[in-house]
Amino acid sequence: MSKPYKIIFAGTPEFAVPTLQALIDSPHEVCMVYTQPDRPSGRGQKLTASPVKQLAQVYSLPIRQPQTLRDASEQQALAELEADFMIVIAYGLILPKPVLEAPKQGCINVHASLLPRWRGAAPIQRAILAGDRMTGISIMQMEVGLDTGPVWRMTECPIDLTETNQTLQDKLSKMGARALLATLEDIQQGAAHPVPQNEAESNYAAKITKAEAAINWRQTAQQIHQQIRAFNPWPVCFSSLDNEIIRIWQAEPLTIASKAIPGEIIHTGKDGIVVATGNGALRLLSLQLPGGKPLACKDILNAKQHLFMVGKCFE
Repeated sequence: MSKPYKIIFAGTPEFAVPTLQALIDSPHEVCMVYTQPDRPSGRGQKLTASPVKQLAQVYSLPIRQPQTLRDASEQQALAELEADFMIVIAYGLILPKPVLEAPKQGCINVHASLLPRWRGAAPIQRAILAGDRMTGISIMQMEVGLDTGPVWRMTECPIDLTETNQTLQDKLSKMGARALLATLEDIQQGAAHPVPQNEAESNYAAKITKAEAAINWRQTAQQIHQQIRAFNPWPVCFSSLDNEIIRIWQAEPLTIASKAIPGEIIHTGKDGIVVATGNGALRLLSLQLPGGKPLACKDILNAKQHLFMVGKCFE
């Protein structure tokens, strides 16, 4: 292996942790970790360090947590590190041009999509929501545009029909760590060349909002199933029944035909609660009632059978 790289790492959530760990375990030097400022968390709203900061502290790595990278003083501090690369994964702050140009070989992003399929903040959720059967990791050379830079490497990952945002995120986070180390080695050996993206194939993966988790029962069973999987574990799909907000954690689509109106309960039993949709039906498997925890539908029916009577309608 050639001379190890001096690397600045920028990331915040759990998704970025495997990549930071891989860099720590590699011959490369992580000279600084950038992560977002501590945020209030939990019922007590106690200031909590990001998962990336927590890992950096375990290894006594230097840490910076600026509110923005637009300040000249922050840009100067970053430039003075004289790093070879800045590795960015789910950092959450915009990198201005002076930051992108500060490292000797620029900034590399570990992105959870086969670019340019899903550019933006929520590529994993948008892929599931759209019914994509394939996603993956792109190792991209960053430029000023939003996820528009040339791609060094892409690694594919099939999307299982039961995949949730959480399970797919776990797979891709580990895949991203491996893909980055392989890319850095290829760059060292002169064996990698970034390929420009096809602009005509790009889609924007907008940030997820809580309002998007409201279920429209006039959609097909398949569409609602994708929505439930995409928004598990956040923000979690919901619907109203008897003026109570019911959160839906797990379900499965059924191809049965029904004359019931969309949202109407057409069956309840140990196998779950079956609800009519615009096309087909949806068997609800795990729900969360107000003030409660997520439970299997068969357990909820034991105590709340009256709430889910056949003929009642979700709104």
